[in-house]
Amino acid sequence: MAYTVLARRYRSMTFDEVIGQEPIAKALKNALVQNRVAHAYLFAGTRGVGKTTMARILARALNCQKGTTPEPCGKCDICQAIHRGDDMDVLEIDGASNTSVEDVRVLRENAHYRPARGRFKIYYIDEVHMLSRSAFNALLKTLEEPPEHVVFLFATTEPERLPATVLSRCQRFDFRAVPTERIAEHLKNILKCEKVKAEPDAVLAVARAGRGSVRDAMTLLDQAIAVGDGQVALEDVRQTLGAASGEKVLAVLEACAAGETGKALTALAELLGGGVDLGAILEQLMRQARDLLVVKTCGPEAELLDVFGPDRKALAGAAEKLSVPALVAWMGYLGEARSRARWVVDPRPIAELALVRMAAASEMETLPQVLAKLETVQRSLRGAAPPAGPERKVGVSPAPARAEPPRAATLPAAPPAADEKKKTVGPAAAAEAARSQGQPRPDAADDPLVQKTVRLFDGRIIRKGE
Repeated sequence: MAYTVLARRYRSMTFDEVIGQEPIAKALKNALVQNRVAHAYLFAGTRGVGKTTMARILARALNCQKGTTPEPCGKCDICQAIHRGDDMDVLEIDGASNTSVEDVRVLRENAHYRPARGRFKIYYIDEVHMLSRSAFNALLKTLEEPPEHVVFLFATTEPERLPATVLSRCQRFDFRAVPTERIAEHLKNILKCEKVKAEPDAVLAVARAGRGSVRDAMTLLDQAIAVGDGQVALEDVRQTLGAASGEKVLAVLEACAAGETGKALTALAELLGGGVDLGAILEQLMRQARDLLVVKTCGPEAELLDVFGPDRKALAGAAEKLSVPALVAWMGYLGEARSRARWVVDPRPIAELALVRMAAASEMETLPQVLAKLETVQRSLRGAAPPAGPERKVGVSPAPARAEPPRAATLPAAPPAADEKKKTVGPAAAAEAARSQGQPRPDAADDPLVQKTVRLFDGRIIRKGE
C-alpha cells in the first residue's frame, strides 16, 4: 500500500481537533446546535491553516447518519466518505480549473436535484477567487436563494479578489496563522504517535519554518524524519531547509561590526561555496541581525531568539560591539537587499553591497554623539571670540501662530560703513574698526537685512536675558 503523508493521516476529524481556530469552531458548533446554519460560508486564510479540514468537518456534521450534530461520529459510511473527499453529496470543486460560465451553469442545474443519501447537497469550491467575473455573475442568483437542501462552502487565500456581491451573500470566517507554540505541540503529539525520537529544538525549528501553516510544518516534519533515518535532529532539519550554520552567519555579521569589509565578503563567499542559496543566506542574516537587536534590548536570556542561531553567549558578545541605531540600519540594508535580489538574475552583487554598507555603518555616530561634538565646537568658537562690551544674543524665533518654525537665519555683524569718499569695507572690518576706536559695537538688529529677514520669516528679535 502507498505511503500516506502525515498531513493526510493526521487531518483533524472534529471541530475540537482543529488547532488555532477555536473561535471559528465555536461559531459553527453553536450554529449547528441552534439550527442556524447559513446557506453559504466563506473560509479565508493562508494555506494550510484548516480551511478544507473545517469544511469537511462541517459537511460531516450536516450529513452524519446519526443526525445533524456538532460532533459527527466519524465512523459511518457518510463520515468516512466525506473525510476521504469522495462522497457523492459533497462535491469538492477546484476553482482554478473550473472557472468558466459553463461550469457554473452545470452546477446550477445539478443543484436542483435532491441529495442521494444525505440531508444536504454541499458544494465546496476551493480557491474560489479563481472563478471568472462572468462565472461569479452566473452564480449570484443561486447563491442568494439556493434550494433548501444546498449549502455552499467557499475557500480562498485571496478574499480581496472576490466581488462584493459574493461577499455580501456569505458568512465570512477568517482563519488566522497558527502560533508556533501550538504547531510545535501538535508535532510532538504526532511524533509520539509515530514513535519517532526528536530533539526539542528540532521540533521548534520545524514549527517556525511552517510560518503559521500546520500543513507546511507537517510536510517538513515528514521530510526531516526521512532525512534523519527515523529520528529528527536539529542538523537534519537544517539540511532539510537548506539553512547555513549559525556560527558562519554570525562570522559575517561580526566582520561587518568590526568594519572589516574584505573579511565579511570572504565569509559570504564561503557560505555560497557550501551550496547555500543566497536568498536563504540573506534571510538568516536578517534573522541574526534581529536576534542581535533582541539581545541588545531584551538581554541574552530572552525567549525570542532563533533556534538556528549561534550560542547565546556568542550573540551577547557580538551585540556589545554594536549600537541599536547601527542594528536598525543593518536590518534596513538586508531587507532592501532581500527584496531586490528576487528580481535580478545574479543577486550576489546586491548582497555584497549590503555587507559593504553594513561594514560602513560601524563608523556611524549616534545623534547624541553628534550633538555633543557640535556643542564642543560651539564652546570653542565662543571662547576664541574677542570680548567687546556687553554681549547681546540676537536670533530669530518663530511666531507662536505659525505651524512650522522658521529656518535659522545667520545674522551679519554691523552694517558696512558707507562713505562716498572712502572705500566701502565689510561688516566684520567695520566692527573691528569700531572696537579699536573705542566706539560701541553696532546693533545688528538695526541692520536692514536683518529686519527684512525677520519680516520674511514672520519672526521677532530676541536679546540675551529676555
